[in-house]
Amino acid sequence: MKYAMHTNTTAHPEPVEGPASTSSARTDRGYISRRGVLRAASAAAVVGPIAIATSGALAQTKKLTFAWNANAFCLSPVVVAQELGYFERNGLQIELINYTGSTDQLLESLATGKADAAVGMIHRWLKPLESGFDVKLIASSHGGCVRLVGAKKAGAVDLTSLKGKTIGVSDLGGPGKNFFAIMLTKAGIDAEKDVQWRQYPGDLLGIAAEKGEIQAIADGDPTLYLIEKRTPGFYTEIATNLSGEYKDKVCCIVGARGELVRKDKPAAAGLARAILQASDYVADHPNESAKIFSKYSPKVPAEDLRALLGTLTHKHHPVGTNLLAEIEFYARDFRSVGVLKKSTDPARLAQHVYADVLA
Repeated sequence: MKYAMHTNTTAHPEPVEGPASTSSARTDRGYISRRGVLRAASAAAVVGPIAIATSGALAQTKKLTFAWNANAFCLSPVVVAQELGYFERNGLQIELINYTGSTDQLLESLATGKADAAVGMIHRWLKPLESGFDVKLIASSHGGCVRLVGAKKAGAVDLTSLKGKTIGVSDLGGPGKNFFAIMLTKAGIDAEKDVQWRQYPGDLLGIAAEKGEIQAIADGDPTLYLIEKRTPGFYTEIATNLSGEYKDKVCCIVGARGELVRKDKPAAAGLARAILQASDYVADHPNESAKIFSKYSPKVPAEDLRALLGTLTHKHHPVGTNLLAEIEFYARDFRSVGVLKKSTDPARLAQHVYADVLA
């Protein structure tokens, strides 16, 4: 595995609303290349109109860098696309960057050309994109990722029971707080006054709950999975970002630097197409996908990763007007709880940040 260091510079945003954030970050760059039987076998998994659109390899490949978080099992399509050749069949040679910095730093890396594209949670991306980073959303991958669990002995068993209680999160600006603040608001609970939010490192959230310092946890898997596995029967699942009206909503989306979208739409389209195809493969072949990803998640056995993949909706990856509508939907939600500014127009923001490269 090779590694490289990057220092981000200040972005030059095209504002929609609010100030842009500037910062620096460290990234680890990894190269993945597997050939042979897996790659050949995966060809059979490419079906439907997406496959038809990419029949035949392109004569020349476009080299791009793609940032992702190797700790996020839900991003298995990234590894699948690399190892099973979906990027190559769409005319791309991809260098993966394992990025563990903040979302602002990640989007700044895209806006300033330190990376060409990235994948992440829409719950994290909309606020920075509101600030005007020159990054365009071009595709989606799946729904799921975030859960809210309550400690049974504390009486935290549903949304209304959380009034007056403390919810632990690993990031006060992350999707756990942002998303479930919306669900609490819709349940008639003031997410800032009626509950408290307390931040802990992910691996300490369970200990805080066992000590009674918090009565619920809002986070993602495999963190919550490992916490629940260590203390069986201690928690009950209250909600996920697939609950109720969100059951058919996307979670993780693909973004590319604005200049790439404007100047090389075919490359951006190939990237979007590869992730869509790989997401379908994960949905259709969770066992093989779990095996492929397991080397990136040594704490979680492949059979557990397979079970976790089954909780996600990798078949749901809208594009075009459907994705545009979901972006606007989330923008309205986030504005309602103050994540986005009240002056931000959700429809205008969605139009500004989305680029239909597959049209």
